[in-house]
Amino acid sequence: MGFQDPHIRRYVRASMAEEILSAELETELAVAWRDHQDESALHRLIQAYARLAVSFAGRFKRYDVPYEDLIQQGNLGLMRAAEKFDPENGSRFSTYAAWWIRASMQDYVMRNWSLVRTGTNATQKKLFFHLRRAMQKHARDESDEPLSVRVARELEVSVEHVEAMMGRMAGPDLSLDAPQSSDEDGRSWVDTIEDQDVATEADVVEKLDGQHRRKVLYSAVEQLPERERRIVAARHLSEDPATLSDLGLAMGISKERVRQLEERALSRLTALVQSASTIQA
Repeated sequence: MGFQDPHIRRYVRASMAEEILSAELETELAVAWRDHQDESALHRLIQAYARLAVSFAGRFKRYDVPYEDLIQQGNLGLMRAAEKFDPENGSRFSTYAAWWIRASMQDYVMRNWSLVRTGTNATQKKLFFHLRRAMQKHARDESDEPLSVRVARELEVSVEHVEAMMGRMAGPDLSLDAPQSSDEDGRSWVDTIEDQDVATEADVVEKLDGQHRRKVLYSAVEQLPERERRIVAARHLSEDPATLSDLGLAMGISKERVRQLEERALSRLTALVQSASTIQA
């Protein structure tokens, strides 16, 4: 697998060269992190299994999303796995982490592959990631049965869902501002959309509620420590979100440290917003 970016090449080589932990050492490190918040134990655990993020990222490259972003999402999944892992449940951390890494990458791909084609429920995820393979498999069948029916049977979903996803994935997204024809005074597609409903009281209340939530969120962000506030603003409140690598370079810290600060900041934000909501109630 070849990469143009030398930083990615070095990261991949370093990740794949990390030691493979024994089950006993995995448990020891996980307990040290869970019970004592030992960051060195967490760092060693994450570092050892960064290879999983690299491996899964290769599987998702065909969806034409940045490889580095895939690895970052995988590492976020790895961090969540470390936070939620129970070292006493008898399973290996590597097995548990693999599920979180894959889920994190799947969510990222579906959010970024298209703005309008896909949804986020379990059926649509299954179709998004398995539809093409199933279609290619059954396209070779000599059968009078519609392709959508055969695919639906294999994937155990409804024919309606299969046909809807086939339509969504069949062509590129189109802007509603694009003209319907080449005529100079032709209408755009957005002109054909008409809303017959007038604003209701519920609509107004919902809008005001949304404005209140934004106010609470921005107020909570202002209460974060300076570095965490900077990271949240650059990663989640910007129209052009910064990568972990870019922030690490700008702040003079490692990409892994940026990720740790981001996770801590998001946890603090959740607590602050929940506290504000409780007071308002």
